[in-house]
Amino acid sequence: MTTRKVRVALNGYGVIGKRIADAVALQEDMELVGVADVVSDWRIRVAQEKGYPIFAATPEAAAAMRGAGLAMAGQLDDLLGQVDVVADAAPKKIAAANLEKYRAAGVKAIFQGGEKHSLTGHSFVAQANYATALGREMTRVVSCNTTSIVRTLGALHQAGLLKKARGVLVRRATDPWESDHSGVMNTVVPEKDIPSHQGPDAQTVIPELDVVTMAVVAAHTTSHLHAWSVELTRPASRDEVLEVFRSVPRIAFLRMSDGLVALNSTLELMSDLGRPRGDMWEVGLWADAVTVRGSELFYNYQVYNQAIVVPETIDAIRALTELESDGFRSIAKTDRALGIVRDFVRQV
Repeated sequence: MTTRKVRVALNGYGVIGKRIADAVALQEDMELVGVADVVSDWRIRVAQEKGYPIFAATPEAAAAMRGAGLAMAGQLDDLLGQVDVVADAAPKKIAAANLEKYRAAGVKAIFQGGEKHSLTGHSFVAQANYATALGREMTRVVSCNTTSIVRTLGALHQAGLLKKARGVLVRRATDPWESDHSGVMNTVVPEKDIPSHQGPDAQTVIPELDVVTMAVVAAHTTSHLHAWSVELTRPASRDEVLEVFRSVPRIAFLRMSDGLVALNSTLELMSDLGRPRGDMWEVGLWADAVTVRGSELFYNYQVYNQAIVVPETIDAIRALTELESDGFRSIAKTDRALGIVRDFVRQV
C-alpha cells in the first residue's frame, strides 16, 4: 500500500463529474490535478472559480474555451501525462472512445454506468467486489439504480437471506438541469423490455443474484423510487431484516413518521442538512415501511441519481491504484470525508 497521494484527472465536468471532482478534492490521499471538458459555459466556469485547473478534452474545444476567456492549463493529453488515474464522466458512448487515449498514456481509468460492462470486463460496487478491482487497468462503476440494487440485495445475499427479488423502478424523466429541454411530461412511460437493464447489470457485480427488474419513466426530475418484493431463504423478523440493512455501508434510514413521506421531502431534508448541492449519496430506505410476512419481504427506497455513484468512484480510484487494499477501510475513509450517515435524522 502506497503512502503518497494518488494523482487524479476528471474527464467530463457534468452532473456526475463535478461531484466526483469535489469528492476527490476532499480526500486526504488524493490530488485532483485537473478537469477536462469541451464546454465553455457556466458549468466549466464554476470549476475555474473553485480553482480546478481546466483542460480541453479535445483539440477542437481548446480554441473555443480560450476564446471564452477560460484560463486553460492545456489539453487532455497534457493532463493525462500528469496523473495516475482518470475518472471518466463523459457522456455515454463518448467515454468508450476515450479508452485508447488512456491506455496510450499508461493511465488507469474508471468509467460510469452509461458504458457497457464489456468495455472494461469489470463492474464495481465497493461493498460487493472491491478486492477484484485491486490493481486493475480499468473498471466501470455501475449506474445509480444498479448501485442501489447491489447495496440492498447484496446485503440480504451476504446475510444468507436472499432467494429471489423482483423490483419495480419508477425512474425520473431527466436530470433537473435539463428539465427545460428533455424528459417526459404529464405521463408515465413503461419500459418495454422485462427485465429492464438494471437487474442483469447487478448480476455483473454479483452473478448469483436471482433478480428481475421492471421500470417506468415518470414525469419528475427529483430522483428514482424502487419498490421491491423479495422471497427470503427462510422466515425472518422485521427487526432482523432492518439489522441486515443497517450492517452494511451507504444505506441510510428514512422514516415516514418523521414527515419524510415522498421524494421531495427527502431532498428538502438534504438541503436543510447542508449537503453540497442537496446530495444524497446513500440509499434512502424507508425503515418504517419495511414489511415482512414469513419469508416475504417488501420495502421501498429512494435513489438520488446525481450523487449515489460518487463514493463508489472514489473507492474505485483506491482499488485500481492499490492505494488501499481493504475495501471497507476505503469505504470508511470515503464516507468520513463526504459525511455519509446511517440515519439522516437522529432518533430520540
